[in-house]
Amino acid sequence: MVTEKMYDKLAKLVVCKGANVQKNQPVIIRASVRDAAFVKKAAKYAYEAGARYVNVEWHDSDLTKMAYQYETKEVLSDMPQWKYDRTKKQHDDGACYITILSDKPGVMADVDSEKIKAANMAYYTKMADLMGYTMNNEGQWSLIGLPSVEWAKVVFPNLPEEEAFEKLGDAIFSVTRVTEDNDPIAEWEQHDVELLAHTKKLNAFKFKKLHFTSELGTDVEIELVKDHIWGGGGCTTPAGVFFDPNMPTEECFCMPLKTGVNGIVYASKPLDYEGKVIDDFWLRFENGKAVAFGAKKGEESLAQLLSYDEGSSYLGEVALVPYDSPVSKSGILFFNTLYDENAACHLALGRPYPENIEGGETMSKEELAARGANDSMQHIDFMIGTQGTDVDGIQEDGTVVPVFRNGNWVI
Repeated sequence: MVTEKMYDKLAKLVVCKGANVQKNQPVIIRASVRDAAFVKKAAKYAYEAGARYVNVEWHDSDLTKMAYQYETKEVLSDMPQWKYDRTKKQHDDGACYITILSDKPGVMADVDSEKIKAANMAYYTKMADLMGYTMNNEGQWSLIGLPSVEWAKVVFPNLPEEEAFEKLGDAIFSVTRVTEDNDPIAEWEQHDVELLAHTKKLNAFKFKKLHFTSELGTDVEIELVKDHIWGGGGCTTPAGVFFDPNMPTEECFCMPLKTGVNGIVYASKPLDYEGKVIDDFWLRFENGKAVAFGAKKGEESLAQLLSYDEGSSYLGEVALVPYDSPVSKSGILFFNTLYDENAACHLALGRPYPENIEGGETMSKEELAARGANDSMQHIDFMIGTQGTDVDGIQEDGTVVPVFRNGNWVI
């Protein structure tokens, strides 16, 4: 059972290790109104860490859903200037961001998908030049989850409400390395060391491409950009501040060459995309582009994902995650990408992380494209890893190096 002491530890963890709040640094917390008590804990730790100010950007999924249901597409497409100005001011002040996730998966399932797309396109178009702040790790950012009754009922539909909530809470705190008696910050420091050791090995091999196969039928080769850099175990800002963007995280990730993906992949877990669940789906790639696809559930949403913009049908990330990760061992399907992506090797459609190519964080969009990077307004992770997943790294001279066997590291 999750105790108040554990909630307090999680708040301190996300502030002091996740976002690693610095003295005189503004802190922006994005959270649902249901999580107000936890936000107060996090705000207190942020101030104790020396935060210049703490601002909370509240949301409520029911109110958001009402907006989609009742507002016209024209209204939803009108992105006000004040939202841009607010974010720009936060970036100019050197803010860091903490995002708390607790919404019900699939909450927007019966909403007009065209309205959701219109609102998102307006947002991304307006905010495009500000996205580098987090994508390039110019400032710290960190995501965590909190259990909610609404979320728990989706994950454990056959359990009584209270039992489902407790079980989800136990799982979330366990995979985030927070217990009643431990020091989670120390455990995360050790975990970062272990992930960074894997990235060091991967970078030393300088693989030209990776070959994935699995018992589901996945058989795909993914070429990596030249001068790629594997990431994992946290990030560092230009000012030298180390932070952990995702809590939990079990991945080592890299940048695919936009035109270098060929083969077929089968998803191993459902994907919650814009509040709608896509399940039992596959994609076939030719010269980097997803040219065919199918899904037993949510195929229309998958089609919309792939046609969102020109880059959304190409990959921006490939990530290695062991099948024996704590999230996978939990045996729970969270219906939340922050958790489910850390149970399995995964890919991401859309925008890449510039940190995955040497000098990428200071490159322009055009310079990144010239080096083979994809570009998109979105970045959507989906899981392909299984217990039977094998991954080979192929070097420039054709040497084949086993990287994963039966879903786990062998290097």
